[in-house]
Amino acid sequence: MMHQFTRHTFTLLLAAFILCFANTTKAQTVEQADKHFNEFEFSLALDEYKAILENGEPSLAVVQRIADIYRILNNSKEAEFWYAQVITFAGADPSVYFLYAESAKRNGNYGKAKLLFLEYSKRVPGQAKLAERMAASCDTAIKWMRNPKPFKIEKTAGVNSEGADFSPFKTKDGLFFASDRLTASEQKKVERYAWTGNGYIQMYFAPAKTDSTWSTPEKLPSSINTSYHNGPAIFHEPEQTLYFTRTHAVRREVEKNSDPTSWFKGVEGGTHINRLGIYTAVKKGKRWRKVKKFKYNKTEQYSVGHPAVTADGQTLFFVSDMPGGFGETDIYYSERQSNGDWGPPINAGIKINTSGRESFPNVGLDGNLYFSSDGHLGMGGLDIFKANGPHKLWTGAENMKYPFNTSHDDLGFHTEASGNRGLISSGRYSAEGFDDILIFQEQEVPCTLIGETIEFVTDELNRGKKKELVVDNVRLVITKEGSEEQPIEIRSDANGRFTIPVQSGGKYTIRGSKPNYLTQTITISPNCHENTDSVKVEMVFNRDTPNKPIVVENIYYELDKYEITPEAAVEMDKLVQTLKDNPTIVIELSSHTDSRQTNYYNQMLSDLRAQAAVDYLVLNGIDRSRLIPKGYGETQLINNCGDGVKCPEDMHQQNRRTEFKILRKINE
Repeated sequence: MMHQFTRHTFTLLLAAFILCFANTTKAQTVEQADKHFNEFEFSLALDEYKAILENGEPSLAVVQRIADIYRILNNSKEAEFWYAQVITFAGADPSVYFLYAESAKRNGNYGKAKLLFLEYSKRVPGQAKLAERMAASCDTAIKWMRNPKPFKIEKTAGVNSEGADFSPFKTKDGLFFASDRLTASEQKKVERYAWTGNGYIQMYFAPAKTDSTWSTPEKLPSSINTSYHNGPAIFHEPEQTLYFTRTHAVRREVEKNSDPTSWFKGVEGGTHINRLGIYTAVKKGKRWRKVKKFKYNKTEQYSVGHPAVTADGQTLFFVSDMPGGFGETDIYYSERQSNGDWGPPINAGIKINTSGRESFPNVGLDGNLYFSSDGHLGMGGLDIFKANGPHKLWTGAENMKYPFNTSHDDLGFHTEASGNRGLISSGRYSAEGFDDILIFQEQEVPCTLIGETIEFVTDELNRGKKKELVVDNVRLVITKEGSEEQPIEIRSDANGRFTIPVQSGGKYTIRGSKPNYLTQTITISPNCHENTDSVKVEMVFNRDTPNKPIVVENIYYELDKYEITPEAAVEMDKLVQTLKDNPTIVIELSSHTDSRQTNYYNQMLSDLRAQAAVDYLVLNGIDRSRLIPKGYGETQLINNCGDGVKCPEDMHQQNRRTEFKILRKINE
């Protein structure tokens, strides 16, 4: 009995010892995994956390860390799977629903992502507006995918690797790009970056074989590539100068870190922080000389990187998280001074920058500024945007839509002068989230344009509303932009209809003329997906009868104001074109109000509005001598809605109109 008791006791003690040892080992492993995580050694931390799961029961902390690492590494497929596990734990933070939704969105699971964003809005009411906006963006992404732009996008041959290849910049001699690839000989010899498990980012150059194919990429020399991260970059051919990003590991003083390409918002811990700086190097033959750092680098405090230079070399765009910006990272620019130095950084402003991340700017050969953002409405991850308007006067940012953008990160847009061919980088083809360099080419799909030539006249029997009439036998001249072919000339038939063959992506100008009517010109860019598609267009003509008022439709002013709004400018631009098409006419441009307010006030307001409209036309190239502004106040109401008469709003709106009438022709 004593023997049996002793053996049983020993077995229990051994089991307890083993359990204790396992718990100690597990604690040490968690501690080690956390250390790797806080040092931003995510590839190492991931292995540690997975080992913990294999040796014990899953915990919320460990499962969430695995999900977070996959998100940080841009592996949205795995991130979505692991966040689905996180929300099954009773103590999961509601914010996980947002991260789960983002991962689903990045995988193109828009229906699921929408539901998760809406669930997040319920669980975190304070973030409902953001969540609802993100849910709406899922519907928008689906819409864009159903109506893709006519471009073919595919991987470039001979350039991509198993790692991340991004930010291509094409020159006449070849292709510059950044990559964290490791060759077969480097796999065991070269130190890996513990963040990703790949190599450090380096700059490469692939010599050109043809206009769209390149030879085997070669790593740039040590004067450009240090042993840490270098890139992305652009090459300014007139100056033979490479502008490139270089990353420095700076001793940590703040609780924030930077991914060398995406400015990852880090966590507490770690002894060093990645900070970016811009450098230049001049190419002399096959060598790179005069490596200099950008005047406004300040890596001890913040990052400056992702350079882009205008063709004339006078403006340098870049990205920074310097204090005073609108979001995590903003786009800035510096202008070349008369002495050749770069002026102080200027924030590109709220039309470009958001509370999120703006990065990877590039100036296309078409002169436009392109950049990536996760703060503007997008399809998921980083989307590519085009800045609308001229330099420093941008009116907003236009999403390039599908197929330029996808649910994954899309960045490094580089277009040729025509705008119909170029290069981008994207994570769309990689399960691990690594970027590839892609080439895009516009596809001209043949289809049919179906048009009508019409006019609108007042229907006196229907409260003065407009009715549509056919304008037949209109002479139409159709020109395709960039085409060397002769313009097509046709006429609309007895029903005012016409058809012409067109190609998707082309830009067509249609000029219509007929005696006793004002000549009209419209421009259209058909968006066809199949050759069976058709595009419909209306050409509205006005008679050239002197002293007969013609309403400029949809000209609305803000209450008690007279400035031309962006919406009104669209309609005013049509009048600009009409005046250019009919250069001999002199017009009176008149403004009318409804009967509300006093006669004096309405007269003053209509005078100001008429003058503002004339000023707009002059600013857009119309000679002031052809324009006579006239305010009529409430003196020419077109219905019975006078003082003291109760009328519905639509009848008051009929009176608040802008008109023009032909006074004479210059040659008469």
